[in-house]
Amino acid sequence: MRRSRFMRPVVAGLAVMTLAGCKPLDDGLVAIFGRSMRDSRSFDPYENPRPAPVGSVAFAAGNYPAEDGHVNLGQPEGVAIPYFTQMDLGPQIGVGGPAIQGMMNPTDPTAAASLARGEELYMRFCVVCHGPDGVGANAYIADKHVLLPAYNVSGAQVSAYTDQYLYAMIRVGRGLMPEYGSRISHFDRWHVVNYVRQLQSQAGNAAAGGDE
Repeated sequence: MRRSRFMRPVVAGLAVMTLAGCKPLDDGLVAIFGRSMRDSRSFDPYENPRPAPVGSVAFAAGNYPAEDGHVNLGQPEGVAIPYFTQMDLGPQIGVGGPAIQGMMNPTDPTAAASLARGEELYMRFCVVCHGPDGVGANAYIADKHVLLPAYNVSGAQVSAYTDQYLYAMIRVGRGLMPEYGSRISHFDRWHVVNYVRQLQSQAGNAAAGGDE
């Protein structure tokens, strides 16, 4: 009997805590820090994209894998990747500077595995602003930010860009587009390029020329 009487308030207390969820803890944090996640401002998708912090080393920045499908767990050794910035995109739109022009697409642009990987990454990172068919007007963000133009990556203009230039834009960003080099690794960027080429072909826009 004594044990039963003792357990009743304990069970009742646990029930109250369960029903209350994390509110008591949250209220405690409000008392300490003066703010709560319940009152935090929410952001629309890609409303305020920010690059990686200055001085940080992203997983895809220098730790290049030796080959596609592998992860380099040791020192940043592997394939040789030229250094370039957004400034190298400007000399010739669609082609870029010498560092960009000198790259070669190490993947097979027509391989099913590459196109499948490219589609997976495109639907993860690119579809929000460029749409599932590569048309900016069909992007998920279009109705939320009607004044924010998005490139038609399946259109004739981008079809005229080289593979290297598309890769470079993914890596360092351009204009309103933030960099994705810190989120999409070296070989995966080429897979995205290959998939964008497929979208262009489906839209009736022949690509200008891969590694030309």
